[in-house]
Amino acid sequence: RELMKASVDATKCEAYGACVDLCPSVFQLDEWGYASLVGDGTVPDGDHAAAREAAAACPEHAISVVD
Repeated sequence: RELMKASVDATKCEAYGACVDLCPSVFQLDEWGYASLVGDGTVPDGDHAAAREAAAACPEHAISVVD
């Protein structure tokens, strides 16, 4: 069983929100509208493809996903 973790570089995030739309189990918006992680960034089984898609969709390359 593969453990995947996501991270958000807050210094790069420009609050587009695509990550939240694509993978809401991992990403959420903070009180200022910027991306943050749900919990510790562990990607639930079954959401690995969505997390990778969210990382690829970020125009600022603020999201990293590591398995």
